[in-house]
Amino acid sequence: MRRALIGVLGHVDHGKTALVRTLTGTDTDRLPEEKRRGISILPGYARLEGEGAELDLVDLPGHERFVRAMAAGASAMRAALLVVDAREGPRTQTHEHAGIAALLGVRRGVVAVTRTDLAGGGEVAAATEGARALLAQLGLGDWPCLPCSAVSGAGLAALRAALIDLAEPEVTGEAGQAWMPLDRAFHRPGAGLVVTGALRAGRLMPGDTVEIWPGPRHATIRALQSHGRVLEEAGPGRRLAVALKGDAAGPGDALASPGFLAASPMLDAWVTVLPDVPRALRREEFRLLCGTAECGVRLRLLDRAELSPGESGAAQLQPDVSLALPVRARFLLRLPLPVGTVAGGVVLDPEAPRHRGRDAALLQSLAALRPEQAAQRVLEAAGPRGLPTDRLRRLAGGRLPEGAVALTGGLSLADSVLAELETALREAARDAIARNTLGPGPEARALLRTALPVGAPGEAVAARLIARGVLRLVSGRFALPGGAALGEAEHRLLREVEAAFRNASLSPPEPAAVAAGDRVRMSAIRHLLAQGILFRAADAVQKREWIFHRDALAEARRRLAPALSASTEGLTVSDCDKLLGITRRHGVPLLERLDAEGFTRRVGDRRRLSSEPEGEAGPRPRHASAEG
Repeated sequence: MRRALIGVLGHVDHGKTALVRTLTGTDTDRLPEEKRRGISILPGYARLEGEGAELDLVDLPGHERFVRAMAAGASAMRAALLVVDAREGPRTQTHEHAGIAALLGVRRGVVAVTRTDLAGGGEVAAATEGARALLAQLGLGDWPCLPCSAVSGAGLAALRAALIDLAEPEVTGEAGQAWMPLDRAFHRPGAGLVVTGALRAGRLMPGDTVEIWPGPRHATIRALQSHGRVLEEAGPGRRLAVALKGDAAGPGDALASPGFLAASPMLDAWVTVLPDVPRALRREEFRLLCGTAECGVRLRLLDRAELSPGESGAAQLQPDVSLALPVRARFLLRLPLPVGTVAGGVVLDPEAPRHRGRDAALLQSLAALRPEQAAQRVLEAAGPRGLPTDRLRRLAGGRLPEGAVALTGGLSLADSVLAELETALREAARDAIARNTLGPGPEARALLRTALPVGAPGEAVAARLIARGVLRLVSGRFALPGGAALGEAEHRLLREVEAAFRNASLSPPEPAAVAAGDRVRMSAIRHLLAQGILFRAADAVQKREWIFHRDALAEARRRLAPALSASTEGLTVSDCDKLLGITRRHGVPLLERLDAEGFTRRVGDRRRLSSEPEGEAGPRPRHASAEG
C-alpha cells in the first residue's frame, strides 16, 4: 500500500473544505462554530483511497487567526495540496501557508485552482500564473496546477489522479524510534485515554511501552486505530488514534519510544528566513512551533548580527519552557507582533551546549549531512571528552553511528580518537616501566592524569587495554603482560641482592641494609618478592619485617620436620632456635611464616607439624602471634 499525508493549504474561503468533501465524502468541519461561520478553525481529517494508495488529507484552517492551529496540522505533512481561488489568485494566507510548507521541507505537491465554474478563462490563467510564481519564489518546484470545481466536478478526476501520484510506498522493515506529536486527547468508555496525532517516525504496536513528553511520563499502548479501523501496527506518515494505559497526556505533548527524546534546554538549529519578510531577524524573542508544541524561544545567531530575508544560518534557540524535540525536527518561528511566520528550520542538536561563534561552521556542515553522519561529526568534534552514549544515539536518530565506540560508564568516543588515547596510554605505561624495570610499575591513576588529555575517560580506556591483555593492573599499578624486559645490568643487580639473602640463610639481613638507601636496590627486593624468590616474615610483637630466601625456608622445614615428628608435646620457640642455630630475633618471624604456610601450627606455646592431630590442646588460634 502506498501512502501520503497531504496538507490542504490556502487562504480562507478559497474552497478547501468543499474540495475535500467532494473528493472524499467527508465534511472536515466538525465544530458547531465552524458550521455557523463557514470557516475551518481546527485541522480536519479525511481519507482518500484508490489505485493501491491511501491518502490522509488534512484540511488546515485558512484564516490568519488560526495559523497556529494550521501550523500544528501542517507539520506532519509529507506533501501539499495548495488551493487557490481562480477569481482571487494567491492571497495573504496563500503566501503564508506556502511559506510554511517550504520551511517544513515539503517539496512535493499539487495546486488546485478552484471555483472555475465562477471564473473566466483569463482569471484562471492569472491565478495559475500567480501560484507558479509563488512556488518558484519559495523554491518549492514545479507542481502541477490543475483547474477544477467542487460544484461542477470539472477537473476533479485529474486532481484526484495527481494526488494519488503523491503517495509513496509505506516504510517497512526495521521498527526504528517512534515520535508522534499529539493534537487531541479524550476519554472514551471502554478504551480509556485516547490521543490522536500523525506518526512522524518509527512504528507502533499494541503492547509497546512509550514515553510522554515533556516528562517523561510512561504509558502502554492498548490499541491503535486509523480513520476508525483497528490496526495491528502502524508506520510513519499515518493519522492515528492511540488508546493508552498510564499517565495523562494532552495536546502539545509528544508520544515517543523510550529513550528517543530528552529535555531540550538549548537547540542547535539551521534557520531560514522567508524571502518576503519585511526586515532582517536578529537576537530577539519568537514563538516556536514544532510538531504540536508551541513555546517562546530566544534566537541567538552564531556568526552574524542579523539574518536577512531569504538567508539561512546557524543559530541557537533557548526555549522558555520544558521542551523535548528529536533531531531533524522541522520548526517554525513566528513574531508575536506583528503576528506572522517569518522563519523556520531544522533542529540539528536538541541537547546542545552553549556555542561560540566559531562553531557556526560545524553547524553549517551538520545541516548538509544525514543524522548518523552529523552525529559522527559532532562526536569527532568532542574529541577525547566524548559524548554520553544515550545522547549520541538520539543525535543519530536512534542508533550509534558506525564510527562510534561505546565505553563502560555511558560514554562514547570516535574510534579514531579512542585509538589515539589507547596508543598514548600504552606507550606511556611502557615508557614508565622501562625507566624502572625492577619497580612495581607506574601508579595507574597518576599515569592516567599525565598520559591522557583532561576530560578523557581514562579508566574506560585502560579497561579496554586490560581486557585485550595489552596491560595488566596489579594492586593499582600498570604492568606488562609478560613482565618488563630486563637488561644485563638489572640481572646482575638481582643476582647480587638475591645472594645477600641466600648467603645469610636463616639469619637474613635487614632489607634496608641491603638496599642501602638505593631505590633501585629496593625495587630489586620487591621484584624478587613478586617472583617468589624472597618471602616476607612479620614479627607482630616487634612490629618489624624480615625477608627470607626461599632456600632458607626450605632448609628450615628440612631440619625441623624430624624433630617435630618425634616430639609428642611439640617444640617451643627456643627448641626450634637451637635446632636451626638462630636467635629468637629471627626465630619468631620464621615460625610465624611457617605457620602461615601451613607447615606448622601453634598449640599453646609449642609448634607441631600441621598434619598431626590437635589432641587436647584445642584448635589452632585464628591469628597466630609471637611468643612473649
